[in-house]
Order: sequence, then structure tokens, then C-alpha cells
Amino acid sequence: MSVEKNAHAASGWLMLGVVVLGYLVSIVGFIVSVIAAESGFSALLAIIFFTLLLTATIIATCGFFTLQPGQARVCVLFGKYVGTVRDEGLRWANPFYSRDLGSSSQQVISVDEVASSDKASALKSRGHQHSSKISTRARTYNGERIKVNDKMGNPIEIATVLVWRVVDTAKAVFDVDDYESFVYTVTETALRHVASIYAYDHMEDDDTLASAITLRTNIEEVSEALRIELDRRLEVAGVDVIDARLTHLAYAPEIAQAMLRRQQAEAIIAARKKIVEGAVGMVEMAVDQLSQGGNIELDDERKAAMATNLMVVLCGESEAQPVVNTGTLYN
Repeated sequence: MSVEKNAHAASGWLMLGVVVLGYLVSIVGFIVSVIAAESGFSALLAIIFFTLLLTATIIATCGFFTLQPGQARVCVLFGKYVGTVRDEGLRWANPFYSRDLGSSSQQVISVDEVASSDKASALKSRGHQHSSKISTRARTYNGERIKVNDKMGNPIEIATVLVWRVVDTAKAVFDVDDYESFVYTVTETALRHVASIYAYDHMEDDDTLASAITLRTNIEEVSEALRIELDRRLEVAGVDVIDARLTHLAYAPEIAQAMLRRQQAEAIIAARKKIVEGAVGMVEMAVDQLSQGGNIELDDERKAAMATNLMVVLCGESEAQPVVNTGTLYN
């Protein structure tokens, strides 16, 4: 694996003065030598000298480059990695350093040949020329929605947003073919892996299962697991993952209706459970208070009947219709 090496580039302002002086001396000397060319062999040598000086000055001009904050330049001399310059401002280095580092081997895809929804994917896989300048600023990648299977085998739709930056320019340029496409591809692969090891939601009310990490209820834990997985996989490209978050999570359309009915059933069961628990408490309280007063004495059969009637009234969905008994208690 490649390791980034620091390289220093001279201040461009000092070299700018030297280059300007070289142009002035070479041009003026060349003109004077041409005028004095009839004086003999020395004038011819002067013409050759100033011509070479002008050529050297032109070559030296090619060594100027500028770097903004958050940029770095990878210096490659005839195929050999020399180092990385991170000094910002106007700089001058060896003019024979390569300015382009070759093209990627990715297949070129025309954006006009794909649908508008697939333009981002096409742009990610386009071959392009690698510049020697690399941005070390933080970047964001908003991934597309992909369909995967969770731990239970249910098809779900999931998407993520990734914040990343290049920390090792040597690895980014020399250890992978195209580090940007590498980041996009690895992000999708890692997202599929993380989504497959967690269930979308708790399928049962069991306490053991309810404490397990799921995609829907533990967004922070899942995002952190995704960030760690991406950081490990992208280390080979010299990329540091700052943050990774889920931006979309839903069941796939083919099972969305079935899962919605399941969630509705769970909600109804939970509501019924609360209603029954409350009704039982109210019935017990009513029976106890009637027995403690002493004015009303109820046998076990009457208590059971009253409890049944109260449970029907409290747990029924429709309003109770009162019935007036004009006879005795037992008729």
C-alpha cells in the first residue's frame, strides 16, 4: 500500500520574478545579438545562448501552480511518486511533474442514453482524467434508494447520506483506480451488508426480541455501525468517513400493505390490552366499595353478574343500552 509523503514547493512569487527577468534578458539579448550578428562567431554564440535561455524560461513557466485551502497536489515525476504538496497559495515546483495522472478504466456511459433517474449512476461510472490536484475537503454523497432484504428476509427500501474526505492522497491516487467511484460502490455494498444483519422492526412483543437492535427503532446504533463498516472498507483508498446516516427506510411496495395491516393489528391488540386492564381494575374497585359500605350485600353469583355487565359496558365499542328491571333482584 502507498503511503503519503510530504513534498515542499518553492514560493511562486520569488520564481515569478526570476521568470520575468529571464524573459526580459533572453528577449533583449536575442534582439541585440541578431542586430550584431554581422560581427562574427561570438554574436552567433550569443544568439544560441539567449535562445536556450528563452527555452529554459518557458519550461520554468510550466512549474507554476496554485493551491487553495483544502487542496493538495500529487507530484509524480516520470511515473515515480515524489510526494504531496499541501502548501496553499502560488507555488512553483519541477515543471516536469505530471499534471494528469492517467484516466480511469471505468466504462464511459453517455448520460443521454439513460433515463433521467439513472443520470447520477451514469455519472458515477464515467471514465475521466485524474488531475494531480485532489480536494481534501469534506464531501457528501447522497446515495440512491436501494432494495435489500433485512435479517428476517423482508424486502425493504433503504438509502444513506455519506460525509467523507480524502486523508491520504497517495492511497487515493495509486491504490485504487478511481477513488470517487470506489467510494460510491463500497457505500452501496456496505449499506446492503448492514441492512442484512438487522431486522426492520420487532416482530414480536417478547422482551428478548424487543431489546434487539432494529433498523427502525435504533437509527443511531445502525448509523454508527454503518460508519464503522465504511471507515474500515474505505481505508484502502485513503478515505476517512466523517458521518453516515440513513435518509430513507421503508418496506418495499410488494409487502407494504401486509406490514401495514400487521402494524394495525398490533396497535389494536395493544389498545384492547390497555382497555381490559383498566376495566378489570374498575370492576374490582366497584365490587370492593359496594361490599365495604355494608348497605348492599351481594352473593358470589350477583358479583359475577355485575362484573360481567361492567366488563361489557367498559370494553364494548358501542354505547350500552340500559335495561330497567321492575321486578325483584332475582326475577
